[in-house]
Amino acid sequence: MAEVRVFLADDHAIVRGGLKALIDAQQGMAVVGEAADGLEACARVAALGPDVVIMDVSMPGLTGALATERLRRECPAVKVLVLTVHEDKGYIRQLLTAGASGYALKRAAPEELVRAIRTVAAGGVYLDPAVAQKVVGGFVKPSPKGATGAAGAGELSEREAEVARLTAAGHGNKEIAARLELSVKTVETYRARALEKLGLKSRAELVSYAFQQGWLKDG
Repeated sequence: MAEVRVFLADDHAIVRGGLKALIDAQQGMAVVGEAADGLEACARVAALGPDVVIMDVSMPGLTGALATERLRRECPAVKVLVLTVHEDKGYIRQLLTAGASGYALKRAAPEELVRAIRTVAAGGVYLDPAVAQKVVGGFVKPSPKGATGAAGAGELSEREAEVARLTAAGHGNKEIAARLELSVKTVETYRARALEKLGLKSRAELVSYAFQQGWLKDG
């Protein structure tokens, strides 16, 4: 299994030090760089090409949201995991819409943060349980006119919509399968169909799209 290469972006040295100690102690995971502001973070991430960037929200230079938007444009393969004290829905919406693949809280247990890093590195979406409760809302069946995919794409079926909503809320394949009483393979098929109809390529893009379309609660 390839090592997960992590970059730390936080303006507090003591936080970066604690994160580095935790991450470097994990098997198959290592910190490859760090920065104290958003501009420096973007420059160093472009040079180092880590798998995951742990991003603070409030930083000098560029905020976490602006840095995340820039990394999504300039380093699309890099996954951003937000790590913050902010639990306000406005921040959650802003960062996930900017392209973050995960939103974790600094009060989370160390093992939960490690799980978040591995989830995001594997291409999944992570939402802290407290955050997920605030954003999970009713799914609005989208119109193909609002999708970014090919013209004529049909609306999502009921099952595709359910799987897409739960995926956007940070639930994994096994959890969705258990909740909907489906096989994991069937869940993967429904999600793939939903992404294709919406013209999206990843779970992270689905989260961003979900906020933009009002599928998840925002206040």
